[in-house]
Amino acid sequence: MQGAKILIVDDEPKIRRAVEQALQKEGFRCLQAGDGPSAWRVFQEERPDLVILDLMLPGEDGFEVCRRIRAQSQVPVIILSVKGELTDKVAGFTLGVDDYLTKPFSPAELVLRVKAVLRRAYAHQSAPLAGEVIRAGDLIINAAQRSVHRGEEEITLTAREFDLLWLLAAHPGRVFTKEQILDRIWGCDYVGDENVVPVLVRRLREKVEPDPARPRYIQTVWGVGYKFSPRAQRW
Repeated sequence: MQGAKILIVDDEPKIRRAVEQALQKEGFRCLQAGDGPSAWRVFQEERPDLVILDLMLPGEDGFEVCRRIRAQSQVPVIILSVKGELTDKVAGFTLGVDDYLTKPFSPAELVLRVKAVLRRAYAHQSAPLAGEVIRAGDLIINAAQRSVHRGEEEITLTAREFDLLWLLAAHPGRVFTKEQILDRIWGCDYVGDENVVPVLVRRLREKVEPDPARPRYIQTVWGVGYKFSPRAQRW
């Protein structure tokens, strides 16, 4: 994790410098960009290990930069923005960002969040799930390949979407609360908004459910949490 390459995208040079200084003290290597097109160019050329991304950027806003990144990569993204409304946070998490920090912010807290997000990313890379397969209806979930198929169709999931699907499908019928999902998927050091869980559930349903409005697999237990259809079988 130490020495990871981090792209800092913000239109304010003072903020970029403050973030860079805080990260360099912890041994991280830093890249900078001050607008959307530059951020995308640097991302393609340098392939950073993590992106810290402002939303209000000249040329191309942070949402569009994030969409571009997610179309090609699952590299961790942390939003750092003055836009602190819930709708903005939901929009960010819907795009697949890993964390969201509102300005004004503490550089020390940002460093802690960077470390936490990188730890989770490295854990996913270095500790793949056991080579099991779960079948539920026409869904086939392969742990070793981290792949999901519905019949002959392959469904593309983000790392977190797959982790949530596996967590629920590996324990069919068991109800997981938001807190338990946060702990299992984001880690016990997560300090953000619990609303990321229903956002992630909605995104996952849109991809794996034949009718997301009437979910067959990922079911809501009102006032408690979420569970997977008890018909899932391992083989």
